[in-house]
Amino acid sequence: MDRLRMRTTLLIPLLILSFGCTLLSLLVIRTIVKQQTQTNLASDLQHSVKTYRNFQHQQRELLARESALLADLPSLKSLMTTNDQRTIEDGGVEFWEVSGSDVFALLDQSGKVIAAYNRGPALSRIGVAHGLAAGLHNPDPILLALDDRIYEISMQPLYFGPKEHGTLLGYVAVGYAIDEHVARAVSEAAAAEVAFTVDGRVVVSTLSAGLQQQFVARGGELLQLPTQNRNIQLGSVDYLAASERLTMSESQDGSIQVPQIVVLKSFEGATQLVDRVNRWVLTLALLALVAGTGMLVSISRTLTRPIETLVGGTRALAQGNFDYQLSEDGAEEIRELSRAFERMRIQLQRSQKELLDSERLATIGRMASSISHDLRHYLSAMYANAEFMSDGNISQPEREELMLEVQTAVQGMTDLLESLLLFTQTGRALHPEHESIALMIQRAVSMVRSHPGSRDVKIKLNGLSSLEAWVDSKKLGRAVYNLLLNACQAAKRGKGPPVVTLSLYEDEQSIGIRIADTGPGVPPSIRQKIFLPFVSEGRESGIGLGLTLAQQIAQEHGGGITLDQTSEGETVFTINLPKASLQALGVVVERRTAPTYAPANGEG
Repeated sequence: MDRLRMRTTLLIPLLILSFGCTLLSLLVIRTIVKQQTQTNLASDLQHSVKTYRNFQHQQRELLARESALLADLPSLKSLMTTNDQRTIEDGGVEFWEVSGSDVFALLDQSGKVIAAYNRGPALSRIGVAHGLAAGLHNPDPILLALDDRIYEISMQPLYFGPKEHGTLLGYVAVGYAIDEHVARAVSEAAAAEVAFTVDGRVVVSTLSAGLQQQFVARGGELLQLPTQNRNIQLGSVDYLAASERLTMSESQDGSIQVPQIVVLKSFEGATQLVDRVNRWVLTLALLALVAGTGMLVSISRTLTRPIETLVGGTRALAQGNFDYQLSEDGAEEIRELSRAFERMRIQLQRSQKELLDSERLATIGRMASSISHDLRHYLSAMYANAEFMSDGNISQPEREELMLEVQTAVQGMTDLLESLLLFTQTGRALHPEHESIALMIQRAVSMVRSHPGSRDVKIKLNGLSSLEAWVDSKKLGRAVYNLLLNACQAAKRGKGPPVVTLSLYEDEQSIGIRIADTGPGVPPSIRQKIFLPFVSEGRESGIGLGLTLAQQIAQEHGGGITLDQTSEGETVFTINLPKASLQALGVVVERRTAPTYAPANGEG
């Protein structure tokens, strides 16, 4: 089993490395091909738009020549001299049919439409009039959007006599529609899908009906504004699209209609190329993986047996067994590794013993130094005050003040010894009772108020209620006492009046005891280690076990203590007690005290 596990351990990194390299190669190749395809398609889009521009230029030249020929026909001029609308409308049909155009119109000298003809559904007369009026004095062909159709129109004036000093008879307008034939011709020349739009509406395109509906729904600004290199998906095919404004023309109601051409180049060819590359790379990666796996299996058979011994030694060392002996079998490299491991084992065994001894001595030294310092301080105060009290010349008030200082020293030594005793008992079983939390807090507050360290400190209580819970009231009361006493000592060092506020609150999940003081705050140097033993700074007395004991007691109840805030004028510690943990203590007590019944004689 160990040998199989070791081979698996060697094989898995190779598999991960191989698949990782394969995936990275696929991503790099795909990215390069896609970027190159994007560049090529963008270039093709520009060529496609230029192709349409060339096509449009040729169409306009033909249209201009055709309109010029019509304007020179004497018969057309004669028709216009009649100035009779019905005669001109009837006679204009012949010229329209001769021209073979999609739209044909005759206008009078002021530009008013006299006769207008078009193929397909009849155009709005007002729309034709507005559109032709916009290009009346334009010598070049114009592009007009009329009733969701786009027309290329050329207008020429009709003169009686020479153009330079003849009489203006009117105007002739000839135009061709940009329809499916034009779109298909541009599409074939550009090797792309083509669509012509007017104000976001597709007039004509080479797309199928289904794709055209998707194009209208997803096109967005591509249908209305000039846009370059926009990605869009139609059906299951990705396209790179570009749109360009053809001209500006005025609509029937005076608003501006904007004809545009949209060219869409498909990614389908590039996607097929990427798929072929992916298949080749994946095939080569699988072949390399199979070959590498075979080599690994062959090599692992010659390595796993001698390495098994090293694995066993490593496990023994991890479990603390420093007496495990290694054999020196296998190749030279394995034997050298075994000898190095043996030297390391001996060194670690020696270092562990030295570390434990030094840590034990250091802990004892820190504790002895702190205890001796505080005991020496209390004893010195007691000795000095006792000498003063033995003097028969001092007054009674002075004697009482000296006695109070002696009591303070005795109280400090008592607190120190109780802290040490409780510290040595940490981890013992709790003795929980269903106790009133408020009553426990009041007992702790009374003890603190009788302590000299809380003299002149105002202690405020908020939110005390009839809340009850399963707690070890003696230990938890000690934790509250320690926090309150520390808060009082800190508040006396603050700049303002010394005030300590204790608040009791609860929610659905926990009970909280919040203790805030107006002291100078916890120094930054000890904030990260304030709950460690023998950590104390800026206090009048104590060996640094108060917060440590309070934290351990809270943890024994399933909770903890946090330093929520510390700054000049406000420091907040909170004891958090999860209700679920306290309820679990009660369940243990109830099981322990549940009566047991012995079966009566004759029963079961």
